[in-house]
Formats: sequence, structure tokens, C-alpha cells
Amino acid sequence: MKRILSFLAAALMLGYLACALYTANVHVEDPICRELIVVIKDSLERRFIDQADVVASLKNASLYPVDLFLSRINTDRLERHIAANKLVATVSAYKTPLGKIKIEITQKMPILRVFAAGSSYYVDHMGRLMPADFQYATCLPVASGNIENSLAVSDLYKFALFLHEHEFWNNQIEQIYVHPNKEVELVPRVGNHRIILGDFSDFKSKMDNLQLFYEQVIPKIGWGKYGIINLKYRKQIVCTKK
Repeated sequence: MKRILSFLAAALMLGYLACALYTANVHVEDPICRELIVVIKDSLERRFIDQADVVASLKNASLYPVDLFLSRINTDRLERHIAANKLVATVSAYKTPLGKIKIEITQKMPILRVFAAGSSYYVDHMGRLMPADFQYATCLPVASGNIENSLAVSDLYKFALFLHEHEFWNNQIEQIYVHPNKEVELVPRVGNHRIILGDFSDFKSKMDNLQLFYEQVIPKIGWGKYGIINLKYRKQIVCTKK
């Protein structure tokens, strides 16, 4: 009887050791994700989304990685899901050496607000459309009139990017209006006058000429003399008195 009990005890001990070794091997070879780290790189500049938004989105899509084996977590799938958010510019998801999932995100940067055909949206610095259903306090040029999406992401985007990257014009141009004949009119923040750009062709040269006019002529005659400054004619500025 004692021999049988000893045999059973030995068998149980071997079984326990085998189970423990198996569990240890699984733990070493396929650890479980214990933490999700979400970094919004440009959160000090823009706050369209935050960590809570990302976590909630992953949970709603059944993609939340915490407590899952790392081998079963598809980081490409996490990236595709987050990138589908129209406020996200770039996203990178990866596994860390410590068994965590880290997601790094940059947000889109609006450079223009558009009101056209009963709709409203932003255009970002990469020429992509953004929804207008969020709060953005920074003052941006506003474009309105006869604007189709194709124009918003092509010539209008290029002009808005020029304004955004040019400190003087970024502070001066407040509104952009596109007439049905595609003629573009600008409304400045300083000065009670209208600026006729014509179409968007050669707009850099036109705006350079206007800047020279502001710097060399306006100081002599003042802001109040002209009501219209017309840039649409090649290499010249035509002004109309008030």
C-alpha cells in the first residue's frame, strides 16, 4: 500500500512539474500584453483626438490588445483601424521588448476652412479633406463660393498652403471667394479693399507683386485710397479708387 501511495505521489509531482514547465515555456515564448501605450505626438499643438478616444475605438472594434497573447495581436490591423479616422495623419503600432503595445499618432493639421454647396469642411496640410464636426480655435483663412471638392484639394489647396507657409500672407488674407466664372477674390484682414486674384495660375508671382505694392506704395498713399486691387493682369497691378 505504501508503495502504491508513493507511486501516486511521484506521478502527481511529475505531472505538476510538467504542467509548470509547459506554462513557463508558454509565458516565455508567447507573453501576454499587459499595457497599451498611446502617444499623440502633437497633442500640444492640436487636440482633435486623445488616448481615451483611441482606446474606446479599439474596444468598440474588438481590437483592444491588453490581456491578449502578443502573437495574436496584429499591429498592422491596429494601424489600419486607427488610420481610418479622418483626424489622423500618421499612425505606427508596434510591440515593445517588455511585452507592451505602443501606438504613436500624429494628427492632421488644418490650413483652410471651406464653406461650399451647403457643406463645411477643412483642408489639411497634405491636401486631404477633414470633417468640420470638431472645435478648432486657430484662425484659418475661410474659402467660400463655387468650390467643388476637386478644386479644394488641388489649386485652392496649393494656394492655402502658400498662405500657411508665408508668415506675411498667413496673417493678412482672411477670406477667399471663388466666383462662378472661377475668378478668385481675396479679403484682407488689414485694409478696406478687395483683391482680385483672377484664377489661381501664377499666384505666387501675383502675391509677390502685391507684397511689393503693400511695402512701397501703401506707406505713401495710405490704406484708404483704393477699393479694388486687381492682380489678374500679367505683371501689373490695376487699382480702382473708392
